[in-house]
Amino acid sequence: MQIVVDLTRCQGYAQCVFLAPDVFELHGEEGLLYATAVPDDQVERVRQAAAACPVQAILAGEGVSAGAR
Repeated sequence: MQIVVDLTRCQGYAQCVFLAPDVFELHGEEGLLYATAVPDDQVERVRQAAAACPVQAILAGEGVSAGAR
């Protein structure tokens, strides 16, 4: 699974960090860092994080790329 986060849309609610802390990390108060390739054991957590994102900034799936929106 690959993920892309639209950082122009992300508002730093950090739901993703709480649900998948091995993939998403807050850097400072507003900067989000994330792994673009999701380890197999984190796939379900990332799906939950994408669903929980209040602004739907996370796009997850196979073959997802930065230009996918």
